[in-house]
Amino acid sequence: MPEGHSVHRIARQFGVNFVGTAPEVTSPQGRFAQGAALLSGREMTDARAVGKQMFLEFEGDHWLRVHLGIYGAWDFAGEVAIDPAIQIHTTKFGRGRLGQTGMAGVVDTPMDSAGEDSVASIGAPRRSRVARVHMAERDRAEATNGAFPPDPVGQVRVRLLNETVCADLRGPTACEVLTPAEVDAVVQKLGPDPANANTPEERERFVTRARKKKTPIGLVLMDQSIIAGIGNVYRAEMLFRARLNPHTPANTLDPAVLEDLWDDWAHLLEIGITVGQMITIDGLEGDDYRRALAERDERHWVYKLEGTPCKRCGTNIVLEEFGARKLYWCPGCQL
Repeated sequence: MPEGHSVHRIARQFGVNFVGTAPEVTSPQGRFAQGAALLSGREMTDARAVGKQMFLEFEGDHWLRVHLGIYGAWDFAGEVAIDPAIQIHTTKFGRGRLGQTGMAGVVDTPMDSAGEDSVASIGAPRRSRVARVHMAERDRAEATNGAFPPDPVGQVRVRLLNETVCADLRGPTACEVLTPAEVDAVVQKLGPDPANANTPEERERFVTRARKKKTPIGLVLMDQSIIAGIGNVYRAEMLFRARLNPHTPANTLDPAVLEDLWDDWAHLLEIGITVGQMITIDGLEGDDYRRALAERDERHWVYKLEGTPCKRCGTNIVLEEFGARKLYWCPGCQL
């Protein structure tokens, strides 16, 4: 499932490619035909993310809410501009496949072997026969047949199309048109997101909510009503970085420990949004940084490293089922 950094990258791509335009909105699959008819031809006025959910505002007080869930993904095609605040990396298709504008964010370093860091396609990975920027947990650019707009491929729930860019959504958990009041109700149920407001007030809101929970901190960090955007990767890595046992009840932790967790989440989230990869080992430079961009195991401390020696203490990393998800942690460091 895409974590918070991916959804913020998607929102930024909508900001530079669609906000200020009045896209044609359709539902090639047919399941979103009524909602598409409400939005089509209206100017998009805002694009924002809160945790793992994205909200696109259209004139007339209409909002499109999208939650990618496990299988959802956005594909971008055409002259895809890149938000200047984010990076993409070279791919086997080169650097020009993403469009003719906004290429300043391209970095001449290897792309992750899992394709985590493009801006053409974000979400669940898929193969495609057209030029796409696939945006979700793994982002990558794919080959093109040169046609624009491309023919819909697969079950496209919603397509947004303006004069230069096409964005296709497949497989989301949620895709619906909401009123401003309904958007506010959804957002109020979510915890704070430091990418939107990294303030003492939002930090305190997280600390207050977390300290009310007797459940383990390893579950609390995944609760989107307490803090928004953290998924399985960031949960494991943040707890390791804090040397916290995942089973520790949240209400037994000192407020300063929870404040440090918030600050670390804000730090890691900013890196993830900018780079497009969840780099959780600090201080990487030169060849070490390039290896981290190319290989997941070189940028994480514990995630998917079960059975291997901890990079810090040598104890074997443990994998266990925890709250119906896989948890990776080091019994030597996280006492």
